[in-house]
Amino acid sequence: MRVTLPHNLTKEEVRRRMHKHADEIGGFFPAGLAKVTTGWPNEDRMTITAEVMGQIIPGGVEIRENDVVIEMDLPLLFSVMKGPLEAAVKKEGGRLLAP
Repeated sequence: MRVTLPHNLTKEEVRRRMHKHADEIGGFFPAGLAKVTTGWPNEDRMTITAEVMGQIIPGGVEIRENDVVIEMDLPLLFSVMKGPLEAAVKKEGGRLLAP
C-alpha cells in the first residue's frame, strides 16, 4: 500500500512535525488493535512497524520536497482491506503534517 500526501512545507518543517506526531500513528488503527513502533534511520525516512492480530506489517514514511509517501507492506491477510486502509491513512496521515 502506498499513499502520497502533498505538502507545501520545507523538508525541515515536515521533519519537525513528523517527529512531534510520530507517537500518534498507533491511533490510525482502531483502539487496541495495533502495537506500533517507529524509528528514524535517516532524517528523511521514518520506519513504521505495526503488529496487528499477530501479523507484522513493516512500512515507512519518506519525506520528499513536495510530498510525503507512506508505505506499508500489507500481508495477504490484510490485502482485502487495502482500500479502507488507504482511505484511513489519507485521512489520518494529514495529522502527521499538522502544526
